[in-house]
Amino acid sequence: MFCRKKKLPEVERVVKANDRDYNEKFQYADNRIHTSKYNILTFLPINLFEQFQRVANAYFLFLLILQLIPEISSLTWFTTIVPLFLVISMTAVKDATDDYFRHRSDNQVNNRQSEVLINTRLQNEKWMNVKVGDIIKLENNQFVAADLLLLSSSEPHGLCYVETAELDGETNLKVRQALPVTSELGADISSLAKFDGQKVGTVVCEAPNNKLDKFSGVLSWKDSKHTLSNQKIILRGCVLRNTSWCFGMVLFAGPDTKLMQNSGKTKFKRTSIDRLMNTLVLWIFGFLVCLGIILAIGNSIWESKVGNQLRTFLFWREGEKSSLFSGFLTFWSYVIILNTLVPISLYVSVEVIRLGHSYFINWDRKMYYTAKAMPAEARTTTLNEELGQIEYIFSDKTGTLTQNIMTFKKCSINGRVYGEVPNDLDQKKEVAKKKEDVDFSAKSQSEKNLHFFDHSLMESIELGDSKVHEFLRLLALCHTVMAEEDSAGQLVYQVQSPDEGALVTAARNFGFIFKSRTAETITVEELGIPVTYQLLAFLDFNNIRKRMSVIVRNPEGQIKLYSKGADTILFEKLHPSNKELLSLTSDHLNEFAGEGLRTLAIAYRELDDKYFTMWQEMLENANAATTERDEQISRLYEEIESDLMLLGATGVEDKLQEGVIETVTSLSLANIKIWILTGDKQETAVNIGYACNVLTDAMDAVFVISGNTAGEVREELRKAKENLFGQNTSFSSGHVVYESKQQLTLDSNAEEAVMGECALVINGHSLAHALESDVESDLLELACMCKTVVCCRVTPLQKAQVVELVKKHRNAVTLAIGDGANDVSMIKSAHIGIGISGQEGLQAVLASDYALAQFRYLQRLLLVHGRWSYYRMCKFLCYFFYKNFAFTLVHFWFAFYCGFSAQTVYDQWFITLFNIVYTSLPVLAMGIFDQDVSDQNSMDCPQLYEPGQLNLLFNKRRFFICVAHGIYTSLALFFIPYGSFSNVTGEDGQHIADYQSFAVTMATSLVIVVSVQIALDTSYWTMVNHVFIWGSVATYFSILLAMHSKGVFGIFPHQFPFVGNAWHSLSQKFVWLVVFLITVASVMPVVALRFLKMHLYPSLSDQIRRQQKAQRKERPIGSRRPHTRRSSSRRSGYAFAHQEGYGELITSGKNMRAKSPAPASGLEKMLYNNTNWIENLCKKTTDMVSGFSHDKTVKL
Repeated sequence: MFCRKKKLPEVERVVKANDRDYNEKFQYADNRIHTSKYNILTFLPINLFEQFQRVANAYFLFLLILQLIPEISSLTWFTTIVPLFLVISMTAVKDATDDYFRHRSDNQVNNRQSEVLINTRLQNEKWMNVKVGDIIKLENNQFVAADLLLLSSSEPHGLCYVETAELDGETNLKVRQALPVTSELGADISSLAKFDGQKVGTVVCEAPNNKLDKFSGVLSWKDSKHTLSNQKIILRGCVLRNTSWCFGMVLFAGPDTKLMQNSGKTKFKRTSIDRLMNTLVLWIFGFLVCLGIILAIGNSIWESKVGNQLRTFLFWREGEKSSLFSGFLTFWSYVIILNTLVPISLYVSVEVIRLGHSYFINWDRKMYYTAKAMPAEARTTTLNEELGQIEYIFSDKTGTLTQNIMTFKKCSINGRVYGEVPNDLDQKKEVAKKKEDVDFSAKSQSEKNLHFFDHSLMESIELGDSKVHEFLRLLALCHTVMAEEDSAGQLVYQVQSPDEGALVTAARNFGFIFKSRTAETITVEELGIPVTYQLLAFLDFNNIRKRMSVIVRNPEGQIKLYSKGADTILFEKLHPSNKELLSLTSDHLNEFAGEGLRTLAIAYRELDDKYFTMWQEMLENANAATTERDEQISRLYEEIESDLMLLGATGVEDKLQEGVIETVTSLSLANIKIWILTGDKQETAVNIGYACNVLTDAMDAVFVISGNTAGEVREELRKAKENLFGQNTSFSSGHVVYESKQQLTLDSNAEEAVMGECALVINGHSLAHALESDVESDLLELACMCKTVVCCRVTPLQKAQVVELVKKHRNAVTLAIGDGANDVSMIKSAHIGIGISGQEGLQAVLASDYALAQFRYLQRLLLVHGRWSYYRMCKFLCYFFYKNFAFTLVHFWFAFYCGFSAQTVYDQWFITLFNIVYTSLPVLAMGIFDQDVSDQNSMDCPQLYEPGQLNLLFNKRRFFICVAHGIYTSLALFFIPYGSFSNVTGEDGQHIADYQSFAVTMATSLVIVVSVQIALDTSYWTMVNHVFIWGSVATYFSILLAMHSKGVFGIFPHQFPFVGNAWHSLSQKFVWLVVFLITVASVMPVVALRFLKMHLYPSLSDQIRRQQKAQRKERPIGSRRPHTRRSSSRRSGYAFAHQEGYGELITSGKNMRAKSPAPASGLEKMLYNNTNWIENLCKKTTDMVSGFSHDKTVKL
């Protein structure tokens, strides 16, 4: 392992199939993945290195070394080494436990089974044992184990379908095709085994990289070379769909796969409070050094002025010890004595509190998802308080905000709406009494999961409404769906996009069942009667056209064009006679879009034979053209798709996860900005943004940045900012599109006004230019002035870059949440990473800091657990610094009265036990259980979250206030008893002003004062608080009396020489009077200040806490925020997750299964080898991204 030669960076990769010996020469990575941080050998050094990055740990190690020097140490070494060892050990155990679970998760993935071709037969191998060059077999619905070159498949012409949701967030299927020369191998194991690398089966390709949409390579086989593109590659993280089996050759494995190349490295995360504590520890150490220097100077002066008079008494020889050397030693002695300004127990307590908060998250039943029996899980215990300081949330869309389920909800046919009743409570109750789901059980081919509540649509079908029939007929004909029958004889649809699946399934349930298709026909069962239509032309979808059309001839000989697409596009193609129906349908589309439905407009046109024949001849000529082919075809499409007759519109629900709208609304009220980063297309992302209230019609402007060059992007950003500040009110050129409802004026609160009213949408190719160093500042400035940012068509790496941009320049706490492998790099880059246990595997969860089952639980995680964790940690730190300054600085005042001799005020055992026993449990109870308001009030009033974002509860100012409070208390602790004991006798007439009685009085006063102070600081009392606070006081007196008893003296006479001193001191009324006076002097100013502040300047939490007390007997009922429709402006809900190129794929017949094998003629071989259609598909796929630049409608 350690002797392996260092691997040189790859320039290109050479892989031979079925030849492990050859491939191992290049030291290619195996297929094992690692999300863990340590292994057995590296755990100790790496973990110790991380722990000693904490300044305090390094500081205590330094103190330990000093205490081993007897000349300067007045405290024994075990007072430091025992707490330090406990801290290091506890933290190491916690880190080891966290990493153990990461290892276990890694093992679950690495031990998945895959069929690998070894020694001419298929064998089951674990994923981690798969090597580069292996040929593996995949079956339907299996995850792809590594990056593969597709060799053959069960589909015609070597096609296979994959779902890439883990890579780009899209759930629509992608098509991949094997090379014709390898697809001939089929499932013949012997033929595949001969693909063995001996002068054949060699791939030379690019080195590992993170580019998901690009691949270049060459396959050498059978004395010929074949170019490889991205369409020949299946990437790890994909899922094989609608394909029985396929074979592939491993090109990249494990960390070299494009998925893992986009994942980023596991980073060591520290909270902002951790970083602040490091700074404060340095300040305290500097303060300690200053105190040490002052006392060392004092010692030198005292030794030169007074100490020389005592040398004879102390039997010192002349010149044995100079005053300067004495001061030097005294400096180090006081560094040791005053080290309790930052006690090691602070870090032990912090870890225990964080662990307790983590368990509260794990145990919260309100974040338990019963459908999957899945609780919330804190996968790390070091970041809890950071959950209370989030300013930016970066969220994936697919599977995080949505459920990946498309459902047909509503439609408008000939001016009439069919579907669910409006979202009104009274109407719902009335309808629920009269109506139930439409019963589709009588139809044998119906989809059982479709729920439709409006019976009037079924009644219209039964009455023979011609428009309704034509509408459903269009849904059954105009699509790219493939139909098959399973073993039970049930229809199974292979859908390229979930939208089409929802529409075809709806038509199927209402009696218009798409049965089958060939390259030239479509068969539909219409109300039980099979009807075969001749497919004359397929006008495919693309992102510029935003529509698709089919031209068919029905059995009566009529030729009809059926079209569906974006309403903004299709309405421009309508015949003038549709004006009245257009107005009605537009209103219905407004309603659908306002409810968050994805909409399509539906229209048709009747064509006469003569016109269609002429048009078809022109289309054939355009297809044969060598120049401007695409432009000619586009013009012909535009020509025939005119004078359409409007049928209506559809409303499909891209079902949001439960509670998403309420969660987004609540988090927005908490002043948290939500950015959507998705690999999905622009229309889909924007539509979901409106559906979940991230985007609203109340916004003054929604900007789209879609330039194709750095210059264009810079200009668009500049113009957007100009408009944002009201410097240009009529600008509408370029690609930046907006609608301004009111003029923004610049005043002192201009940025706040802008931030609440604007949104930004940017595409992936524009983002790539915007992230360049000379443009990123413009992007960040504009984005941070907007309330919401939507980044679409972004790669996993770009997601991470956006997060890093905000982290780097805004100094804000960020949170990333996602559910797929394409979100891993973003999750690792953010301060807090949250994985959703969704439909896309466990990659996001494995890389996350917290795992949730649903997006809605994020509201409770942040507003309750995050806020409480921050609140508790801040109170804990304020109190801890206060009590330790009060405890330690007494030594400083005492130094002026003991000749700066490094003598301690307290007994050594009291110094050892003060932070470990006497005051540890009360502050732990407050840090774990305290709360200012209830969880329900935290949810109902999101504004309570803002103090954490502004870092108000613990910062440098609050630290200095705590220090000042501690200094004041230390003055009272020392000088009140010092003045009281200066000239006093006991009740029995004996003198009581001895050193030990003085120490006992001060120690007792200190314990009582800090106990009363924590009682005042505690807002939420539990039995644990009572037991810990008052129990600690009782423990102090028990140990004090025991240490001064005869019994302990008899056992340890040298360690406990002051027999009876404690009992004698505490039996004096004078001592108790002094203790009472110190307590009043220390506590009363704090009580007075808090009383005045609460009544004159109450905070929001103070007001809510007052209400809680007033309503303690009557539990307040949290009112749900009503969901209001957006109907303020005309906009489209169009969002169609479809890929261009499937029309050409269907009409070519290459994805049709042959009924029976036939000998291949020369013509058929020529068609088979002609890959023009798949090349067009690849080209059009990439053109979809650039097509967004033509979208001029943003605020629709």
